[in-house]
Amino acid sequence: MDELIDFESPSPNWNARQLPVSMVVLHYTGMPSADEALARLRSEEAGVSAHYLIEEDGTVHRLVREDRRAWHAGKSFWRNITDVNSASVGIEIVNPGHEFGYRPFPDAQMEALLPLLAGIVQRWDVPRANVVGHSDIAPARKEDPGELFDWDLLAAHRLALKTPRVTAPSPFENDGAFFLGLERWGYDISDMPAAMRAFQRRWRPHIIDGLVDGECSAMLFSLLLDRDAGKTR
Repeated sequence: MDELIDFESPSPNWNARQLPVSMVVLHYTGMPSADEALARLRSEEAGVSAHYLIEEDGTVHRLVREDRRAWHAGKSFWRNITDVNSASVGIEIVNPGHEFGYRPFPDAQMEALLPLLAGIVQRWDVPRANVVGHSDIAPARKEDPGELFDWDLLAAHRLALKTPRVTAPSPFENDGAFFLGLERWGYDISDMPAAMRAFQRRWRPHIIDGLVDGECSAMLFSLLLDRDAGKTR
């Protein structure tokens, strides 16, 4: 594990976990530079942190030990867990984000993420369905890591779920049934359009309009079927 870490950059912003680790949350930093992001994640005044930060050239920083609760998720929810910080390992991926010039994630950065994520998933036995983006756990507040993030690359290494390839029409009778299914998958649906956009950003990123449609409905139904069949580990 230590051979994957380029720098120990300790953050004071952590406390004790209250839950076992069952998730990994991927973020983008959403700041103009890596130095600014690293400074904020290590600022006691800012009161935020993550376990790791990956720069665009693939440099990996460890900020908080995995057995500690880092402060990266904020107010969030996933599969009935409201203390996501206690249940997750957080990885910040340097990218200016939608506010400062969102751009694709470089190959070197993704290549550094793969072995780091693989180690975390193996150590904590994290299901692929629980490798999620910040937007998944906080759909009304967050957009990261965003529609340019290469989830398919992670899926190819069995570190996340594959995007369902569907052609069937919507199996849900109406939008209400769809959102019940979305809640069952794990999302907070208190803001339904935001939850829909988060689902689209993850699974159908070329159209993010917050509207329920047949393609997204069929994708969700496929995911739920796989979950019930035990295929989302």
